[in-house]
Amino acid sequence: MLTKFARAFRRWRNARLADPTFQRRVAAFPFTRPLARRHAREMFDVVAGFVYSQVLLACVRLGILERLRERGLSTEALLAVVGLPREALETLLRAAVALDLLEFDPEEGWVLGVRGAALLGNPGVLAMIEHHAVLYRDLADPVAMLRAPIGSTELARYWPYADADTPHALERSATRDYTTLMAASQSLVADEILDAWPLRGHRCLLDVGGGDGSFLRSAGGRLPQLRLMLFDLPAVVAQARERFMAAGMTARAELFAGDFTRDLLPRGADVVSFVRVLHDHDDATVAHLLLAAHDALPRGGNLLIAEPLAETPGAERMGAAYFGLYLRAMGRGRPRSRAELARFLKVAGFGPPREFRTRVPLQTRVLVAERF
Repeated sequence: MLTKFARAFRRWRNARLADPTFQRRVAAFPFTRPLARRHAREMFDVVAGFVYSQVLLACVRLGILERLRERGLSTEALLAVVGLPREALETLLRAAVALDLLEFDPEEGWVLGVRGAALLGNPGVLAMIEHHAVLYRDLADPVAMLRAPIGSTELARYWPYADADTPHALERSATRDYTTLMAASQSLVADEILDAWPLRGHRCLLDVGGGDGSFLRSAGGRLPQLRLMLFDLPAVVAQARERFMAAGMTARAELFAGDFTRDLLPRGADVVSFVRVLHDHDDATVAHLLLAAHDALPRGGNLLIAEPLAETPGAERMGAAYFGLYLRAMGRGRPRSRAELARFLKVAGFGPPREFRTRVPLQTRVLVAERF
């Protein structure tokens, strides 16, 4: 809680910062000039962030990064395949260089930059970049999006279960796109989760809301003795069954169809996982899911929660700004902190969660709680 002095200082600070004369003096004074310039750059990045994201989307959608995977290409070579006028292409390429997506080499032509090369190593990120076009259409008028009735946005229609009265009745065609996207994004986090908490000593994993089973297959690939159980909507389970068959894991996997907001979870697992599931749902549903997991687990069993969390050190903007607006546009859910999840877990009958450090906490954090 702020003291009276701290509040008074904040009022004084804000009055000074809002004063154009004070801004000019700070920018001119040698000792404060670097700070003023840094804050100006950061503010400009906030203002221009949407433009930067669209430069990236254009590079992905035109296949420029993929075309440069093996070797550099000249402007003429790119002109022949991307279908843009020369001036427009050069404008885009220069913008991509400014964002470290590309570099220009006088001998090799246009080549991948640091960020462009890193993106090619993360197909899940590339899928999310394309998917963000849906979100950006909703955010073209952010005030209208915030005022819109729940379920009326384009993003809510993309995630059909988000506002469906009977999600278990959704047809396969209604779940195909988001199941494919979730499978791509799972590739971002499966190794992170399993490196942080390898599931050693467990005999059976139930993944709730597990989509096409990407996380389960990753876990099964590492632990040949691990039995696999998946629970998701009937239309999604039908897709998962095909993936397990293709992977030769049908004999190890049990697939259960239902609606986890209404149906009991199957028993028999000694660890239950929610991978990027809880933050997609409102508090009442999260409380219900944790109680259902508690009921499905034996005493001493473990609950695994893996998702981006609010208040992650160094990634605070991601939780409150990105996921806050994304989930609002989707129509339900919110990012939660570790402390908030600990309170939900306690009410459901779990012990205090232990956190296992991941390499990239911005993508996912891993919490494990024991069932009392």
